[in-house]
Amino acid sequence: MGVSGAVEQGGAVRSLSARVARRASAVLLTAAVLWSGAGAASATDPIDLGTGYVTDESGVMSASDRTAADDRLQRLYENTGVDLYAAIVPAFTDPADSQQWADEVAARNGLGPTQYLVAIATDSRQYYISADSSGPLSEEDLLAIEQEMRPALGEDDWGGVIVAAADGFDERLGEGTSGGGAGGWFTGILWVIVIALAIGFAIWLFVRSRRKKAVAGPSPGIPGAPSSAPQASIEELTRQAASALVQTDDAVKTSEEELGFARAQFGDEATADFVTAVQEAKSALAEAFSLKQQLDDEVPDQAEQTRAWTERILALCSAANEMLDAKAEAFDELRRLEQNAPEALARVQVDRARVADALGDADMTLARLAQTYSPDALATVADNPAQARTRLEFADQRLAEAQSDLGAGRGGEAAVGIRAAEDAVAQADRLEHAIDSLAADMVEGERQAAALIADIESDIAAAGALPDENGHIAGTIAAARARLDDARGMLGEPPRHPLAALQSLQTANDQIDAVIAGVRDAQAQAQRARQILDQALLQAQAQVTAAEDYITSRRGAVGAEARTRLAEAGATLVRAQQLPPSEAAQALGQAQRAQQLAAGAIQLAQADVGAFETTSQGSSGGGGMMGAVLGGIVLNSLLGGGGGRSGGGFGGLLGGGARGGGGRGGGFRPGSFGGGGTRGRRGGGRF
Repeated sequence: MGVSGAVEQGGAVRSLSARVARRASAVLLTAAVLWSGAGAASATDPIDLGTGYVTDESGVMSASDRTAADDRLQRLYENTGVDLYAAIVPAFTDPADSQQWADEVAARNGLGPTQYLVAIATDSRQYYISADSSGPLSEEDLLAIEQEMRPALGEDDWGGVIVAAADGFDERLGEGTSGGGAGGWFTGILWVIVIALAIGFAIWLFVRSRRKKAVAGPSPGIPGAPSSAPQASIEELTRQAASALVQTDDAVKTSEEELGFARAQFGDEATADFVTAVQEAKSALAEAFSLKQQLDDEVPDQAEQTRAWTERILALCSAANEMLDAKAEAFDELRRLEQNAPEALARVQVDRARVADALGDADMTLARLAQTYSPDALATVADNPAQARTRLEFADQRLAEAQSDLGAGRGGEAAVGIRAAEDAVAQADRLEHAIDSLAADMVEGERQAAALIADIESDIAAAGALPDENGHIAGTIAAARARLDDARGMLGEPPRHPLAALQSLQTANDQIDAVIAGVRDAQAQAQRARQILDQALLQAQAQVTAAEDYITSRRGAVGAEARTRLAEAGATLVRAQQLPPSEAAQALGQAQRAQQLAAGAIQLAQADVGAFETTSQGSSGGGGMMGAVLGGIVLNSLLGGGGGRSGGGFGGLLGGGARGGGGRGGGFRPGSFGGGGTRGRRGGGRF
């Protein structure tokens, strides 16, 4: 519920007599309120919950409505073992942020993991469901339930809101809405049986594990896989790992972006701890991606090895999220967007104007490139100006709403809008700069390709002077000349594709080098490797940069497979760059592999984005919302593992996945610094 230390008072099992007593207390409390003629309470600071499920300090529910709501929420408990409380007040104050207010009420009243609170402010038109992150409902479930509450909220049907929430809980916990006392008793018996079976299974696993040697053990400081993982099939573990990689990668990327804003504002010294947390999380994530790459490569893995590595991926992702979550509260306190909202709003408006002014230059640069280079050469940036405009459109709407919230004294809501606008403007800036970066790579690629052509011509002449008894050298020379002709075609009259030409030339160069390697001494071979390493590093760096820009600015649609290839490409490129000059041949091989991995990442990512765009056609969401979802600014919870290749799936897009809770324009939830336990749990909204 955003308060991980809350003490569970209710628990999942309570006596029937206690429940009946509480119902009686609720009726008595209702009668007392009616007898005293109490109206809407004026105090709306975090409150103490009453003895019933519903606490109405706005005075908007009749006695019969409250009794009916209490009865419905009691049936929810009997069906599922989950408590849902409702706090209805005129407005949220001290704190004014709906999430903070609801979480403080939950902590103040000792609600535990199976106890939820729906908070409603009837005058300021806000709402939020407070939930412990370890509870039985997922974030996606809560998003959907909040959407289901919105029709009743819009009609001021407060009893209907509570019934809609209870029905949503019942449906997602698998019990239906017709349960009674017998259902709760039977559920309790089932839980006893399940627990007994689980204990027996755990004992069997322990005995079995003593007889097997672990394939991969945890590194120091990283917890092991969840205890439930061995019970899952390898297919289920693989799906979970893909989803965890996508979500953790998003958390790290968003945290890194947020950290960049904070460093620019407060300096390196004030943000040093957060830099460390992000670096440690990135290190854990890099190891997880490396394991995923090993699982994806062409080398077959044994079942035990696959399970061990997959469980290790889940453990590493969990550890990375925990590292970020541990610093999330301190980070939010550092930025203090709610307290400094007017200054933050002005700063983002200035950045927005700067980026918008640069859009014209981006358009002209892309148009100029299109006259020279082929569509394939520009594929990763072809829609960047259009994408940048959707991000700015989204930012404009959030900034306007933040301005309105500030005028109404809603600092918490303004801060959320400012954060989303800040992310959108930064991503638009990245999309624009990606065009300039690719343009520079094209120019350098043409220069290096011309040099490589001259070098290959020299090699062909040298190879032609070698003895060729079986005709192998002649065949290699012919193949190299064919590639030279292709490359010259890609470098000649527009439209050109210099990076593809450079890749083809590198292949020709490798083939001709292999022919004449036998007549070169070791020193000559090392010198040769150093000569062509620069071209290989340029090609790899250009591909990695293009993949990084493309995936980061479209990460709401990109799944685990593309991200894995990109992570491995980046790590491989770093290894190539760090090798000493004496190991130029090895560095060359690493650079070429990095280029291939990055190219594969781009292809996979483009396929994921294509699937996203096909699936999202006709989805609601104006004001640049779909672009924000695609860019990962608004969290696409329904993505799962991401893409059609990762075991995820897109389902709906804005029907809860784009941050349920609504508010104006359907609602949204921007990401924030932190991992899965804190990041993005900015639910609720306005109605």
